[in-house]
Amino acid sequence: MAEAERIIGTPDTPDAARPGQEGPGGDTAPGRRSGAGSAGADGPAAPEDGPRADGPADPAAADGPAEPAGAAGRSPAPAERPRGRRRIAVLFTVAAFAYALDLISKLIVVAKLENHAPVRILGDWLRLEAIRNAGAAFSFGEAYTVIFTVIAAAVIVVITRLARKLYSLPWAIALGLLLGGALGNLTDRIFRAPGVFEGAVVDFIAPEHFAVFNLADSAIVCGGILIVLLSFRGLDPDGTVHRD
Repeated sequence: MAEAERIIGTPDTPDAARPGQEGPGGDTAPGRRSGAGSAGADGPAAPEDGPRADGPADPAAADGPAEPAGAAGRSPAPAERPRGRRRIAVLFTVAAFAYALDLISKLIVVAKLENHAPVRILGDWLRLEAIRNAGAAFSFGEAYTVIFTVIAAAVIVVITRLARKLYSLPWAIALGLLLGGALGNLTDRIFRAPGVFEGAVVDFIAPEHFAVFNLADSAIVCGGILIVLLSFRGLDPDGTVHRD
C-alpha cells in the first residue's frame, strides 16, 4: 500500500498542491503553462502577445517607420520636368511692338505716299509705293476679303488661348510676331474702306519683281518661318523637346 501511494501520490500532500511545482515525470501542475508566458513565483506573468523586453517583435520596426501599404516594391514616380516661367509677357510684348510698328508705318504711308509718286530706296530694286490690297498677304486672293478677315480673327483667338501653355521663349517670339501681324491687317480690314470686314489693307514695300507688302505681312512670314524651324528641332510651346 505504501508503495502504491509513493507511485501515484496523494491529494493532501503539501508539495503536490503548490502552484507551478513540477509533478512526477516533470509535468507542471494543472491550469499552468510552462514557458515565458506563465507566472513565476515572484511576480505576475508578462502578457503573451505584448512587446518583449529585449526589443521590438517586428525586425522592421527597429529600422524606422513602416512603409505605407502598397508602397513596397513600387518605384517612385518620376518628377515632373520643370518648365520655368510662362512667356505670356514676351508674347504680348512682341505682338504689341509689331502691331504698333505696322500701324504707325501705315499712318505715315497714307499721309505722305498715297496719291504720290513712288519713293525709290535702292533704285529699281526697292521702292515705297502706297497701294490698297483687298486680298491676303502679297495681294493674293482679292476676291476673298471676308474669308481672310475671319481667318485672321481665328488666328488671334487661337494664339491667345495657346498663351496659357506657353513656356518657350522662341515660341513666344514667333507667336508674338504672328499675333501682331494678324492684328495689324485685321485693323485695316475692319476700319478702312470700303467697309467693315471688307477693308483694303495698306501695302507699301515694293521690291522689284515681287508683290507689294507691309510690315504686318513681314511679321507673319517671319513668325511662320520661326515656327517651322522650332518644329523641326522638336521644341514644343510648353518647353519640352522631342528627340526623334
